[in-house]
Parts: sequence; structure tokens; C-alpha cells
Amino acid sequence: MKKVYWGKFHSEFGELYGAKTESGLCYIGTPSETFETLENWVKKHFKEAELIEVQQQLQPYFTQLENYFSGEAQRLETSFDFYGTDFQKQVWQVLASIPYGETTSYGDIANRLENPKAVRAVGGAVGANPLLFFIPCHRVIQKDGRIGGFRGGVPLKIRLLELEQSTK
Repeated sequence: MKKVYWGKFHSEFGELYGAKTESGLCYIGTPSETFETLENWVKKHFKEAELIEVQQQLQPYFTQLENYFSGEAQRLETSFDFYGTDFQKQVWQVLASIPYGETTSYGDIANRLENPKAVRAVGGAVGANPLLFFIPCHRVIQKDGRIGGFRGGVPLKIRLLELEQSTK
């Protein structure tokens, strides 16, 4: 049985749940998500898993988030344990390479993957990103420059983009 360790972080944006396996960080939720959201995500991605609350194991990630939210850190670095389709993982790897304070479009990501017709699929993969902030999906905007959606809500996306612009 796979062990999934979880904890919660009290940020200026609200409470965030996070989870990790022995291989690395696998989930960071949004301020609007509950423990049940985390629990459902774990059930979806693991046949059998034991959820174990261990705040101490998640604290290094939460410290990085705290430093990012305060503008002290421009990179969030850790090992990841991705759970998704091969296509989603490819998109998430591209997202991880978007520099701090910069944005890109869904179409640009599709082009980087050498699949320019996959714009909608890219959007789906961006929306399914289980590692908010660490995999910076908030840096993806629409081709025409509009902000677009965000699992954490558009106001949070705007605040993150503004934070990065002000501390770049």
C-alpha cells in the first residue's frame, strides 16, 4: 500500500493542503479546496493508499511557498511525483520551465510540444495541474493577452502575476 503524507499550510490566500509520497511532492491544492478534495485526488490516482498526516514532512514545501508568496523566492524547487497522463506530464514539464515573471500562451505550449493543434488539450492539462505554484500554471494566459481561467480563481492568478512582476 502506497503511503501518502499530507499537511496543511496557512497562507495569506487561505489554507492549502499538500501531499507527498516517498518519491516527492504530488499535490498542492488551492485555497478554496478542502481536505476532501485532497482525499478524492488521492483515491483517483492510487489504487490503494494510506493517507498519513505528517505536517513535518510537508513543512519544507510550505516554507518554500511562504518565501514565494512574500516575494523572497523566485524558484520553488523540489522533486515531484507526477500522476497524470503522458501528455499531461509533458505539459507540466513545459510549465515548470516558464521563467518567473513571464507568461506564455496555451498555443505556445502546444507549439513547444510540436503539436500545434493540441491547444485545447494543453488547456485541459494546465487545468489538471496537481502542483499549483510549484508547476506555475498561473503563468499561462490566452494568446490575446487575456488572463484566462485558473483553478485557484482568477483573482489569485492576477495576484500571483502581479507579485512576480513586482519582485522580478
